[in-house]
Amino acid sequence: MIFKNEPYACSSHPYLSYADNIAAQWQDIILLAGRVLLGWIYMQSGFRKIWDMAAVAKTYPGRGLPEFMAYVATPIELFVGLFLIVGFATRYSAIVILVFTIVASFSSHAYWNYPEAQKMGQLTQFWKNMSMKGGLILLFITAGGRYSIDFYLRPKPNSEDADA
Repeated sequence: MIFKNEPYACSSHPYLSYADNIAAQWQDIILLAGRVLLGWIYMQSGFRKIWDMAAVAKTYPGRGLPEFMAYVATPIELFVGLFLIVGFATRYSAIVILVFTIVASFSSHAYWNYPEAQKMGQLTQFWKNMSMKGGLILLFITAGGRYSIDFYLRPKPNSEDADA
């Protein structure tokens, strides 16, 4: 992340760095928006699936996964999506949902296994998941930001530590 007082606050050549001040001034709001957008897709998907877990589980063997995985994956999708939105355990949440997305990409959206008529739709879903993985990796690096539960749970500087 770019902070105003860092020695390398410019991201590139000055002519290519005009957006740096915007990024520095708005980074926490932008990070919140990114977390909400990224977490929402997982949370709403898990929310829809959790109401009929048995039906969801029956689709798993067709994807090469055991049925019981639906009872693991769906709550992960729902709760970790919610954790990303509120910024709780953000780095751990990003890693967990990254692994989930890798498995989902290669089991549910393996476009190379689909008939020609469905291949393009699955190709789109596969590459959508790849771009989401990029966002999750960035979220792992940046963490939750100022507007997250993580920010409020972090250790506060002790006045005795500040004097030392």
